Amino acid sequence: MYKSNKKAIIILLTFFLFLVGACSSETKKEGTTTKNLKKVTLILDYLPNTNHTGIYVANEKGYYKDQGIDLEIIEPGENNTSLALLGAGKAEFALSYQEDLTYAQSSNSPIPVKAIATVLEHNTSGFVSLKSENIKSPKDFEGRVYAGWQSPSEEAMLKAVMKNDNADYSKLTTVGNSGIGASDLGKNVDIKWFFEGWDLTKAKMDKYDLNYLPLRDLDPRLDYYTPIIVTRDETIEKDSKLVQSFIDATKKGYQFAIKEPKESAKILHQATPDQDLDFLEKSQEFLSKNYTSNSENWGVMTEKVWTNYTDFMFENKLIDQKITSSKLFTNQFITKDD
Repeated sequence: MYKSNKKAIIILLTFFLFLVGACSSETKKEGTTTKNLKKVTLILDYLPNTNHTGIYVANEKGYYKDQGIDLEIIEPGENNTSLALLGAGKAEFALSYQEDLTYAQSSNSPIPVKAIATVLEHNTSGFVSLKSENIKSPKDFEGRVYAGWQSPSEEAMLKAVMKNDNADYSKLTTVGNSGIGASDLGKNVDIKWFFEGWDLTKAKMDKYDLNYLPLRDLDPRLDYYTPIIVTRDETIEKDSKLVQSFIDATKKGYQFAIKEPKESAKILHQATPDQDLDFLEKSQEFLSKNYTSNSENWGVMTEKVWTNYTDFMFENKLIDQKITSSKLFTNQFITKDD
């Protein structure tokens, strides 16, 4: 009886020492892994929203850490653009827009940056008006008031879509955007530019009955990429492994958001708690269906889209020179066989 107890005690002690050793080893391993993570900064194009969900998902679920990345997500702040900050070396990656990147590359002092993925396969923005106003095409813009950002590219787009519909742009009055959503439509404003996954989703929740004219339906050249993920040419040349690791984790985050929109919206809500969760869930439901038509191809860009919009910008004198698409984007980290 005594010998049996002694033997049992020895076995238990041995097992206990094994567990202590294993835990110690695992703790050491985790500490080493954390210590070896590379600190990386990503600058958003704007405030956190459902365009960014895949990034927040990847961060929350540890996809970046699995790739050896300790990611910090920051906003550009006032009077700054994400591209300018990226070009100045304030971050390794940034969210931006095809239009801004084309401007940056065609300027007299070009910023050496390149798009490495698109968040959305198509442009999901367009013009909205109250259905009761019966504005069904750009021809109906004549005699109306449009509230927007009053940028040169916005004016060029309005002129182009109205010209395509045999409408006279000079008969459209343009004013500054109030930034209050759909509430001033039908009052002192008739038409606005909304993003379908955000502004239009919110307006529908608020029971506004709207007509929506997608930009890409009005002119195929306006089906440009927005937003895009960008990095410096120098980073691609000198640290392609980091770029690949970042894209692998990011793609995994967006693929999760495509499959699990509700859970993904809750993760985003942690980053932007002032937003209503119900709204984020509805917005995410839309975007999860529109990030891409095939989750395996999330992020992939085409030369045609880049060339079409560059040509549009050049024809409308928004840029002084055409830029070849190879200077603007690469799929090498998305497809891994470019």
